This record gives sequence, structure tokens and C-alpha cells, in this order.
Amino acid sequence: MIAFLQSAALLVIPLLAVITVIVTVHELGHFLAGRACGVAIERFSIGFGPTLFAWRDRTGVEWRIGAAPLGGYVRFALDENVASVPDYDNLEAMRATIQAGEGPGAELKYLPFKPLWQRAIISLAGPAANFVLSVVLLSVLFGVIGAPQTPFKVGVVEPDSPAAWAGFKPGDHIVSANGHPLPGYVELRSYLAYRYNMPMDFVVRRGAETLHLEATPKAVSKPSGFGWNQTEGQLGVGIVGDGEWSRKRLDPISAVSHGAGETWELFSANVLMLGRLATGQASLGQLHGVIGMARASGTITKQAIDAAPGDPVTQIAGVAITLITLAAEFSVGIGIMNLLPLPVLDGGHLVFYAYEWLARRPLTARVQMASYRVGLALLAGLMLFANLHDLPLTRVFHFLGTLFS
Repeated sequence: MIAFLQSAALLVIPLLAVITVIVTVHELGHFLAGRACGVAIERFSIGFGPTLFAWRDRTGVEWRIGAAPLGGYVRFALDENVASVPDYDNLEAMRATIQAGEGPGAELKYLPFKPLWQRAIISLAGPAANFVLSVVLLSVLFGVIGAPQTPFKVGVVEPDSPAAWAGFKPGDHIVSANGHPLPGYVELRSYLAYRYNMPMDFVVRRGAETLHLEATPKAVSKPSGFGWNQTEGQLGVGIVGDGEWSRKRLDPISAVSHGAGETWELFSANVLMLGRLATGQASLGQLHGVIGMARASGTITKQAIDAAPGDPVTQIAGVAITLITLAAEFSVGIGIMNLLPLPVLDGGHLVFYAYEWLARRPLTARVQMASYRVGLALLAGLMLFANLHDLPLTRVFHFLGTLFS
């Protein structure tokens, strides 16, 4: 049981730290955009549940630390509508009440009375902050610890594989795929991961000759090391190093450029995967929830610690690389998820704003609430499915059995 609890702590603690940072930055994006637009803000909370510590700044915003480190939230004044869209039937009544209590023009500091474009910017600012966070984290990683350098060449071509059919040969250097540069094995594997069953044009250097080879990576399902099978695109080649694999520290400008490029790659891969899931080209089994995130972060953290026994400095560096990389990946994923057109998410707010712009009036509260409930049910169902898929039921049953043995 002690081992189980230690394992659970290793899974949960890194994940809580990562999620708290990501969600706090997301809400900070909304907060800063709201403040720039002159919106009255009541509270900014890091964490949920009972208040551990709170203070109020000169502008009247309550800053709060909650007991449950599961992210946070920003609360705009009068933002009581769950969809953050004013109800047309009540908007004028709200205006009259505010003007009677605070004077003419006082309503202009509240979110429901802000221009449509400002409300849209405030909604977009949360996901945008997640993408910026990824750029910052990866830039720091590449500047302080270094970017991976993994030069490679084809060592073996598997018989009856996409690579064999395309004409790959041992010793080939794969330069790019569909115009996308592939300077290292890390880039090759990342690019192929979600692009199985998609024809590609590979630029290959063979001695002094440059060739174009057409190949379609096949879908290969294999254990991921996190307790589930992961499907990835593979060419059917064994690679060998073409020089020393290492990490190279980048100068600040190069680090930011590389961080932005990697963030774009993460964004593209996530959007591609969502599209393939929506069109049935990928299995829903590839979806993973909070439990899967915890297992992945805990497993990789443990691997980083085990890789350098007796060397605390190397262990700390390994854990730092792991958590920064995971935080960047999760941040991009959460940013994209919040752009989905579900009323409970930022993307849903943007859909309502688009309707308001086209119809010249917002939706009624009744329609908003109905849409919100449907969106919440869809999101909850998706999260339940993803987490049940990740749940290691055999370990849970074993743990419960030890409690009564």
C-alpha cells in the first residue's frame, strides 16, 4: 500500500503543478485582456475551494489562493451569465439599474456592455496565453538546457514496408517530408506520429544525389509505456545515429524562434489529430484525459530520475526537461480545447459573439442556457470517456483489495 501511495504521489504532484500553471496562465490571459479593455474585475483566484490567503489591490480586485490546486479562474463584475453573453431582454434593465446606482456611463466598465470586438478579444486571450506560455517554456528550455540534436540516417529498411516500396535504402539521409525539414530523429518521429495513411513526398540525400521518394507511413500500434497502446505512423526503417546525439544551447533569438516553431508543430499536430478523430480516421482510443496525463507525467518523471541514479543534478535536469516539455504540450492542447465551439468554452463564447454580430442582437438567456447544458454534457461525456479509457482498473481493484485483506 505504501508503494501504491508513493506511486500515486509521483503521478499526481507533477500533474497538479503543471495544470495549476497552465490554467492560471490561461485565466491570466483573460484577466490582462479584460484590464486592458477597462473591464471591472472582482476576483482572480489561483486554485479552488476554501480560501487560504487573499488580498485586495488598489483597483479593487481580490487576489485569492484556494486550497485545491487545480487551476484557477477570473471573475468579471456582473459576469453572471454562464456564456458571458448579455441577454437582450435584460440588458436595458441592467443598464438602468447600474446608471441609477452609479451614474450615467457607469455601465461601460462592465463586460456585458463592452463592444463586441473587445469581448471577443477577452475570450481569445485565454487560449492565446496558453500558446504564448508554450513558446516561453520551450524557449527557456532551448536556451538554458539546449535543443535536442539527433542527426540520423537510415540503417535498415524493413521488407514489405512503406519505405521498401518507396525505394529507401540503408545510408539514406531523410532531409524533409512534404517540405517540412527533418534535421533529426526527434523531428522525424514527431512529424510521422499522427500522419499515418497520408501520402508524403520525402526528400532524400543519397551520396551526392538528391531524390524524391513517395511513401505512405503505416499505422503501427504498440505499448506506449504509460499503460495503453499508442498508434503512430511509421515508415518501416531502422535508424542509426549520424553523429553524436546531444543538446545544444541556443542564443536568445534562436531559442525564441525555435520555441515558436515547436509550438506551431504542437498546434498543427493537435489540430490534425482532432480532425482525424472527427472524421473517423483515428480511433477514439487515442484520447486521453487527466488520468492519462497523470500517468504520462509520473512515468516520464520516474524515468528521468532512474536514468541518473546517484546524480541529483542530472536527475533535476531530467525532471525539469520532462515537466517543461509536458507543460508546453498540455498548454497547447488546453488552448486548442478551449477554442472548440462548445458554449461552456471560449470557442462557444466566440460562436455566440458571431451570432450577435450577424443578427445585431445577442441570443436570449433561454437559448444560451440550453446550449450551455448541451455543451457541458458533451464535454463531460468526452472527459468521462477519456478518463475511463486511461483508468488502470486492475490496479484500482488490487488497491481496494489490499484495504480489506
